Amino acid sequence: MFFTFLLVVHALVAAALVGVILMQRSEGGGLGMGGSPAGLMSARGAADFLTRATSILATLFVSLSIVLAFLAASRHAQSVDTTLARPTSAPITAPGAPAPTLGEAPSAAAVAAASEAEGSGNAAAPASNSVIPLEQ
Repeated sequence: MFFTFLLVVHALVAAALVGVILMQRSEGGGLGMGGSPAGLMSARGAADFLTRATSILATLFVSLSIVLAFLAASRHAQSVDTTLARPTSAPITAPGAPAPTLGEAPSAAAVAAASEAEGSGNAAAPASNSVIPLEQ
């Protein structure tokens, strides 16, 4: 609730800052309308007032930005949604051994056959992965 309140105040300060900046007289005249030649809204008085208002609003804007960043970072992070997590990979089986069905662990015979095939070194390379020389 406090974060939302500060966010609304931050937006109001930003809008006021834009308005005050647009009212200032620039080199080309700007949107600033002159007032009576005397008093607060004289050329010098308006410039002092708008300059002071700009500095105050800019300080408020930067301060609120820092406070909002701190509050956003200190919020408790919610748990990560794992509904799209990838399932773990299937266990590796020996060539020629039947693949285990979903949810079934490989049998001891399949594991033994895989270890014998790796240990003997007589395993033939599959035809689809054979290396083709690039001689011409």
